[in-house]
Amino acid sequence: MMRDWFYDPKMHAFDWQAVRGKYAPLVERVADRQELSDLISEMVGELSALHIFVVGGADRHGPDDIGTGSLGARLEPDAAAGGWRVAHIVQTDPDFPALLSPLARPDAGVRAGDLITAINGQAFPTLPHWGAALRRQDGKQVLLTVRTGNEALRQTIVRPVDADAGDGMRYSEWELTRRQKVETTGKGQIGYVHLRAMEDGDMATWAREYFPVFNRQGLIVDVRHNQGGNIDSWLLSRLLRKPWMYFQPRTGAAEWNMQYAFRGHLCVLCDEFTASDGEAFSEGVKRLGLGKVIGTRTWGGEIWLSFENHLVDKGIASAAEIGVYGPEGAWLIEGRGVEPDIVVDNLPVSTFRGADAQLDAAV
Repeated sequence: MMRDWFYDPKMHAFDWQAVRGKYAPLVERVADRQELSDLISEMVGELSALHIFVVGGADRHGPDDIGTGSLGARLEPDAAAGGWRVAHIVQTDPDFPALLSPLARPDAGVRAGDLITAINGQAFPTLPHWGAALRRQDGKQVLLTVRTGNEALRQTIVRPVDADAGDGMRYSEWELTRRQKVETTGKGQIGYVHLRAMEDGDMATWAREYFPVFNRQGLIVDVRHNQGGNIDSWLLSRLLRKPWMYFQPRTGAAEWNMQYAFRGHLCVLCDEFTASDGEAFSEGVKRLGLGKVIGTRTWGGEIWLSFENHLVDKGIASAAEIGVYGPEGAWLIEGRGVEPDIVVDNLPVSTFRGADAQLDAAV
Protein backbone atom coordinates (compact mmCIF):
# COMPACT_ATOMS: atom_id res chain seq x y z
CA MET A 1 0.00 0.00 0.00
CA MET A 2 2.80 2.44 0.83
CA ARG A 3 4.60 1.39 -2.34
CA ASP A 4 1.56 2.25 -4.47
CA TRP A 5 0.26 5.37 -2.66
CA PHE A 6 3.25 7.25 -1.23
CA TYR A 7 3.82 10.59 -2.99
CA ASP A 8 7.45 9.77 -3.85
CA PRO A 9 7.76 6.71 -6.13
CA LYS A 10 11.40 6.46 -5.03
CA MET A 11 10.21 5.98 -1.43
CA HIS A 12 12.62 8.61 -0.06
CA ALA A 13 15.50 6.58 -1.56
CA PHE A 14 14.68 3.46 0.48
CA ASP A 15 14.69 -0.04 -1.01
CA TRP A 16 11.13 -0.67 0.11
CA GLN A 17 11.23 -4.40 -0.44
CA ALA A 18 14.33 -4.52 1.77
CA VAL A 19 12.51 -2.54 4.46
CA ARG A 20 9.66 -5.04 4.33
CA GLY A 21 12.15 -7.87 4.61
CA LYS A 22 13.70 -6.21 7.66
CA TYR A 23 10.41 -6.19 9.59
CA ALA A 24 8.71 -9.32 8.23
CA PRO A 25 10.36 -11.76 10.70
CA LEU A 26 8.84 -9.82 13.60
CA VAL A 27 5.32 -10.71 12.43
CA GLU A 28 5.72 -14.12 14.01
CA ARG A 29 5.98 -12.44 17.42
CA VAL A 30 2.79 -10.37 17.06
CA ALA A 31 0.19 -11.42 19.65
CA ASP A 32 -2.67 -8.94 18.98
CA ARG A 33 -3.83 -6.15 16.68
CA GLN A 34 -2.20 -3.41 18.74
CA GLU A 35 1.18 -5.10 18.45
CA LEU A 36 0.65 -5.38 14.70
CA SER A 37 -0.05 -1.63 14.60
CA ASP A 38 3.16 -1.00 16.53
CA LEU A 39 5.11 -3.09 14.03
CA ILE A 40 3.54 -1.35 11.03
CA SER A 41 4.29 2.01 12.68
CA GLU A 42 7.95 1.12 13.01
CA MET A 43 8.13 0.05 9.35
CA VAL A 44 6.36 3.06 7.81
CA GLY A 45 8.26 5.33 10.19
CA GLU A 46 11.36 4.60 8.11
CA LEU A 47 9.93 7.03 5.52
CA SER A 48 10.11 9.98 7.97
CA ALA A 49 6.86 11.50 6.70
CA LEU A 50 4.63 13.07 9.34
CA HIS A 51 1.24 12.43 7.75
CA ILE A 52 1.44 8.66 8.19
CA PHE A 53 -0.91 7.53 10.96
CA VAL A 54 -1.47 3.90 11.94
CA VAL A 55 -4.90 3.63 13.56
CA GLY A 56 -8.02 1.49 13.74
CA GLY A 57 -8.45 -2.13 12.79
CA ALA A 58 -9.86 -4.92 14.90
CA ASP A 59 -9.32 -3.11 18.20
CA ARG A 60 -10.93 -4.62 21.26
CA HIS A 61 -12.12 -2.77 24.34
CA GLY A 62 -12.68 -4.78 27.48
CA PRO A 63 -15.46 -4.29 30.02
CA ASP A 64 -12.93 -2.68 32.35
CA ASP A 65 -12.71 0.34 30.02
CA ILE A 66 -14.78 2.51 32.37
CA GLY A 67 -15.29 6.19 31.67
CA THR A 68 -15.26 8.77 34.44
CA GLY A 69 -17.71 11.64 34.52
CA SER A 70 -16.53 15.23 34.80
CA LEU A 71 -18.08 18.04 36.84
CA GLY A 72 -16.28 20.67 34.77
CA ALA A 73 -14.40 21.90 37.79
CA ARG A 74 -11.18 21.50 39.73
CA LEU A 75 -11.77 19.88 43.11
CA GLU A 76 -9.11 19.81 45.82
CA PRO A 77 -9.27 17.68 48.97
CA ASP A 78 -9.73 19.65 52.19
CA ALA A 79 -9.27 17.16 55.01
CA ALA A 80 -9.71 19.77 57.73
CA ALA A 81 -13.13 20.78 56.36
CA GLY A 82 -14.10 17.20 55.49
CA GLY A 83 -14.67 17.37 51.76
CA TRP A 84 -13.50 18.46 48.36
CA ARG A 85 -13.12 22.20 47.90
CA VAL A 86 -14.40 23.59 44.58
CA ALA A 87 -11.20 25.42 43.66
CA HIS A 88 -12.36 26.48 40.20
CA ILE A 89 -15.44 26.05 37.99
CA VAL A 90 -14.68 26.05 34.29
CA GLN A 91 -16.16 29.08 32.53
CA THR A 92 -17.39 28.69 28.95
CA ASP A 93 -18.79 31.16 26.44
CA PRO A 94 -21.99 32.63 27.96
CA ASP A 95 -23.52 32.80 24.47
CA PHE A 96 -23.76 29.00 24.53
CA PRO A 97 -25.55 27.99 27.75
CA ALA A 98 -25.85 24.37 26.58
CA LEU A 99 -22.07 24.09 26.96
CA LEU A 100 -22.01 25.25 30.59
CA SER A 101 -20.03 23.23 33.10
CA PRO A 102 -22.31 20.99 35.22
CA LEU A 103 -21.45 23.03 38.33
CA ALA A 104 -21.89 26.35 36.50
CA ARG A 105 -25.54 25.72 35.68
CA PRO A 106 -27.92 27.94 37.65
CA ASP A 107 -29.91 25.00 39.03
CA ALA A 108 -26.74 23.48 40.53
CA GLY A 109 -26.28 26.42 42.90
CA VAL A 110 -22.57 25.68 43.37
CA ARG A 111 -19.89 28.37 43.51
CA ALA A 112 -16.12 28.37 43.66
CA GLY A 113 -15.08 27.97 47.29
CA ASP A 114 -17.98 25.66 48.19
CA LEU A 115 -17.27 22.32 49.85
CA ILE A 116 -18.58 19.02 48.48
CA THR A 117 -18.80 16.54 51.35
CA ALA A 118 -20.41 13.60 49.53
CA ILE A 119 -21.17 12.38 46.00
CA ASN A 120 -24.15 10.03 45.59
CA GLY A 121 -24.02 9.40 49.33
CA GLN A 122 -20.34 8.43 49.33
CA ALA A 123 -18.70 10.75 51.83
CA PHE A 124 -15.22 12.17 52.09
CA PRO A 125 -12.74 10.69 53.01
CA THR A 126 -14.03 7.14 52.41
CA LEU A 127 -13.60 7.62 48.66
CA PRO A 128 -10.03 7.24 47.34
CA HIS A 129 -10.78 10.06 44.87
CA TRP A 130 -13.88 12.02 43.96
CA GLY A 131 -13.67 10.58 40.43
CA ALA A 132 -14.36 7.09 41.78
CA ALA A 133 -17.93 8.18 42.55
CA LEU A 134 -18.42 9.39 38.96
CA ARG A 135 -17.49 6.23 37.09
CA ARG A 136 -20.09 5.57 34.37
CA GLN A 137 -22.09 8.56 35.64
CA ASP A 138 -21.82 10.90 32.63
CA GLY A 139 -25.26 12.08 31.57
CA LYS A 140 -26.88 10.67 34.73
CA GLN A 141 -28.26 12.47 37.76
CA VAL A 142 -25.71 12.68 40.55
CA LEU A 143 -26.52 13.89 44.06
CA LEU A 144 -24.00 16.25 45.66
CA THR A 145 -23.94 17.25 49.32
CA VAL A 146 -22.62 20.82 49.46
CA ARG A 147 -21.79 23.45 52.04
CA THR A 148 -21.30 27.18 51.32
CA GLY A 149 -19.24 28.91 54.01
CA ASN A 150 -20.72 28.18 57.42
CA GLU A 151 -24.19 27.41 56.10
CA ALA A 152 -25.94 24.11 56.70
CA LEU A 153 -25.34 21.21 54.32
CA ARG A 154 -27.66 21.09 51.34
CA GLN A 155 -28.15 18.72 48.45
CA THR A 156 -28.20 19.46 44.73
CA ILE A 157 -28.48 17.35 41.59
CA VAL A 158 -26.08 17.71 38.67
CA ARG A 159 -25.43 15.78 35.46
CA PRO A 160 -21.71 15.11 34.86
CA VAL A 161 -20.39 15.09 31.31
CA ASP A 162 -17.95 12.54 29.96
CA ALA A 163 -14.21 13.11 30.25
CA ASP A 164 -13.83 14.24 26.63
CA ALA A 165 -16.54 16.87 27.08
CA GLY A 166 -14.80 17.99 30.26
CA ASP A 167 -11.58 18.46 28.31
CA GLY A 168 -13.52 20.42 25.71
CA MET A 169 -14.90 22.72 28.40
CA ARG A 170 -11.39 23.51 29.63
CA TYR A 171 -10.38 24.25 26.05
CA SER A 172 -13.42 26.52 25.67
CA GLU A 173 -12.41 28.37 28.83
CA TRP A 174 -8.93 28.91 27.36
CA GLU A 175 -10.51 30.32 24.19
CA LEU A 176 -12.88 32.55 26.16
CA THR A 177 -10.13 33.94 28.39
CA ARG A 178 -7.89 34.62 25.35
CA ARG A 179 -10.68 36.64 23.74
CA GLN A 180 -11.41 38.49 26.97
CA LYS A 181 -7.72 39.33 27.37
CA VAL A 182 -7.60 40.76 23.83
CA GLU A 183 -10.75 42.79 24.44
CA THR A 184 -9.23 44.26 27.62
CA THR A 185 -5.63 44.86 26.58
CA GLY A 186 -6.63 45.88 23.05
CA LYS A 187 -9.19 48.34 24.44
CA GLY A 188 -11.91 47.02 22.16
CA GLN A 189 -9.96 47.86 19.01
CA ILE A 190 -8.63 44.34 18.28
CA GLY A 191 -10.60 41.26 17.28
CA TYR A 192 -9.68 37.68 18.17
CA VAL A 193 -10.57 34.39 16.47
CA HIS A 194 -9.27 31.00 17.57
CA LEU A 195 -9.57 27.95 15.31
CA ARG A 196 -9.11 24.50 16.84
CA ALA A 197 -8.83 22.83 13.45
CA MET A 198 -9.56 23.37 9.75
CA GLU A 199 -12.70 21.28 9.31
CA ASP A 200 -16.19 22.26 8.15
CA GLY A 201 -17.25 23.03 11.73
CA ASP A 202 -14.38 25.49 11.98
CA MET A 203 -15.88 27.42 9.06
CA ALA A 204 -18.88 27.99 11.30
CA THR A 205 -16.53 29.05 14.12
CA TRP A 206 -14.91 31.57 11.78
CA ALA A 207 -18.28 33.05 10.85
CA ARG A 208 -19.38 33.24 14.48
CA GLU A 209 -16.17 34.86 15.76
CA TYR A 210 -15.03 36.94 12.77
CA PHE A 211 -18.16 38.81 11.71
CA PRO A 212 -18.58 40.65 15.05
CA VAL A 213 -14.99 42.00 14.81
CA PHE A 214 -14.32 42.37 11.07
CA ASN A 215 -14.33 46.19 11.37
CA ARG A 216 -11.76 46.38 14.18
CA GLN A 217 -8.40 48.09 13.71
CA GLY A 218 -6.56 44.83 14.36
CA LEU A 219 -7.28 41.11 14.13
CA ILE A 220 -5.51 38.16 15.78
CA VAL A 221 -6.14 34.76 14.21
CA ASP A 222 -4.97 32.13 16.68
CA VAL A 223 -4.12 28.72 15.18
CA ARG A 224 -2.12 27.45 18.14
CA HIS A 225 -2.94 23.77 18.78
CA ASN A 226 -4.73 23.69 15.40
CA GLN A 227 -5.07 20.07 14.27
CA GLY A 228 -5.52 20.72 10.56
CA GLY A 229 -8.10 19.89 7.94
CA ASN A 230 -8.55 21.53 4.55
CA ILE A 231 -10.04 25.04 4.64
CA ASP A 232 -6.91 27.19 4.45
CA SER A 233 -7.77 28.41 0.93
CA TRP A 234 -11.27 29.41 2.04
CA LEU A 235 -9.93 31.32 5.05
CA LEU A 236 -7.19 33.05 3.05
CA SER A 237 -9.72 34.08 0.41
CA ARG A 238 -11.78 35.79 3.13
CA LEU A 239 -8.73 37.73 4.30
CA LEU A 240 -7.66 38.64 0.76
CA ARG A 241 -10.88 40.59 0.17
CA LYS A 242 -10.17 44.31 -0.16
CA PRO A 243 -12.68 47.18 -0.03
CA TRP A 244 -12.86 49.27 -3.19
CA MET A 245 -16.12 51.19 -2.78
CA TYR A 246 -17.85 52.74 0.24
CA PHE A 247 -21.50 53.38 1.13
CA GLN A 248 -22.41 56.33 3.34
CA PRO A 249 -25.99 56.53 4.62
CA ARG A 250 -27.42 59.77 5.95
CA THR A 251 -26.60 58.67 9.52
CA GLY A 252 -24.19 56.12 10.89
CA ALA A 253 -20.84 54.76 9.85
CA ALA A 254 -19.86 53.95 6.31
CA GLU A 255 -19.85 50.41 4.98
CA TRP A 256 -17.87 49.01 2.08
CA ASN A 257 -17.70 46.69 -0.83
CA MET A 258 -16.38 43.90 -0.60
CA GLN A 259 -18.74 43.41 2.32
CA TYR A 260 -17.09 42.23 5.54
CA ALA A 261 -13.59 42.66 4.13
CA PHE A 262 -11.07 43.23 6.91
CA ARG A 263 -9.21 46.54 6.56
CA GLY A 264 -6.89 46.59 9.58
CA HIS A 265 -3.67 45.03 10.82
CA LEU A 266 -3.51 41.23 10.94
CA CYS A 267 -1.31 38.79 12.80
CA VAL A 268 -1.46 35.00 13.21
CA LEU A 269 -0.42 33.01 16.29
CA CYS A 270 1.10 29.54 15.81
CA ASP A 271 3.06 27.14 18.00
CA GLU A 272 4.72 23.72 17.96
CA PHE A 273 1.28 22.08 18.11
CA THR A 274 0.00 23.86 14.98
CA ALA A 275 -0.31 21.06 12.46
CA SER A 276 -1.09 20.31 8.82
CA ASP A 277 -3.59 22.78 7.35
CA GLY A 278 -3.02 25.13 10.29
CA GLU A 279 0.56 25.29 9.02
CA ALA A 280 -0.57 25.88 5.44
CA PHE A 281 -2.71 28.79 6.63
CA SER A 282 0.20 30.29 8.57
CA GLU A 283 2.56 29.95 5.60
CA GLY A 284 -0.11 31.43 3.32
CA VAL A 285 -0.45 34.52 5.51
CA LYS A 286 3.31 35.04 5.23
CA ARG A 287 3.59 34.43 1.48
CA LEU A 288 0.56 36.54 0.59
CA GLY A 289 1.79 39.41 2.76
CA LEU A 290 -1.39 39.54 4.83
CA GLY A 291 0.30 40.05 8.18
CA LYS A 292 2.86 38.80 10.68
CA VAL A 293 3.10 35.28 12.08
CA ILE A 294 4.07 35.16 15.77
CA GLY A 295 4.94 32.22 18.00
CA THR A 296 7.11 29.13 17.64
CA ARG A 297 7.99 26.86 14.71
CA THR A 298 5.11 24.56 13.78
CA TRP A 299 4.86 20.75 13.68
CA GLY A 300 6.11 20.25 10.12
CA GLY A 301 3.60 17.88 8.48
CA GLU A 302 2.67 18.99 4.96
CA ILE A 303 2.65 15.95 2.66
CA TRP A 304 -1.11 15.75 2.30
CA LEU A 305 -3.25 12.64 2.53
CA SER A 306 -6.78 11.38 1.91
CA PHE A 307 -7.35 8.61 4.51
CA GLU A 308 -8.90 6.52 1.73
CA ASN A 309 -6.46 3.59 1.60
CA HIS A 310 -7.75 1.26 4.32
CA LEU A 311 -6.41 -2.12 5.36
CA VAL A 312 -8.53 -5.27 5.10
CA ASP A 313 -9.70 -5.01 8.73
CA LYS A 314 -10.71 -1.34 8.28
CA GLY A 315 -7.60 -0.07 9.99
CA ILE A 316 -5.32 2.30 8.13
CA ALA A 317 -1.68 3.18 7.71
CA SER A 318 -2.31 6.44 5.88
CA ALA A 319 0.05 7.07 3.00
CA ALA A 320 1.27 10.65 2.71
CA GLU A 321 0.10 11.04 -0.87
CA ILE A 322 0.55 14.63 -2.12
CA GLY A 323 3.76 16.63 -1.80
CA VAL A 324 3.48 20.40 -1.30
CA TYR A 325 5.90 22.87 -2.85
CA GLY A 326 6.14 26.61 -3.46
CA PRO A 327 6.39 28.55 -6.73
CA GLU A 328 10.17 28.52 -6.33
CA GLY A 329 10.06 24.73 -6.72
CA ALA A 330 11.14 23.78 -3.19
CA TRP A 331 9.19 21.49 -0.86
CA LEU A 332 7.28 23.43 1.80
CA ILE A 333 6.93 22.89 5.56
CA GLU A 334 7.37 19.08 5.67
CA GLY A 335 9.94 18.06 8.24
CA ARG A 336 10.68 21.64 9.22
CA GLY A 337 7.49 23.57 9.95
CA VAL A 338 6.58 27.21 9.45
CA GLU A 339 9.09 29.72 10.81
CA PRO A 340 7.29 32.63 12.51
CA ASP A 341 8.20 36.19 11.53
CA ILE A 342 8.56 36.93 15.25
CA VAL A 343 9.61 34.08 17.55
CA VAL A 344 7.93 34.18 20.98
CA ASP A 345 7.79 31.14 23.25
CA ASN A 346 5.36 30.59 26.10
CA LEU A 347 7.66 29.45 28.89
CA PRO A 348 6.24 26.71 31.14
CA VAL A 349 6.21 28.36 34.57
CA SER A 350 4.81 31.72 33.45
CA THR A 351 2.23 29.97 31.29
CA PHE A 352 1.17 27.77 34.21
CA ARG A 353 0.67 30.93 36.23
CA GLY A 354 -1.67 32.34 33.59
CA ALA A 355 0.60 34.43 31.38
CA ASP A 356 0.51 34.24 27.57
CA ALA A 357 3.58 35.93 26.09
CA GLN A 358 2.58 35.04 22.53
CA LEU A 359 -0.82 36.67 22.85
CA ASP A 360 0.74 39.72 24.49
CA ALA A 361 3.15 40.04 21.54
CA ALA A 362 0.26 39.78 19.09
CA VAL A 363 -1.65 42.59 20.82
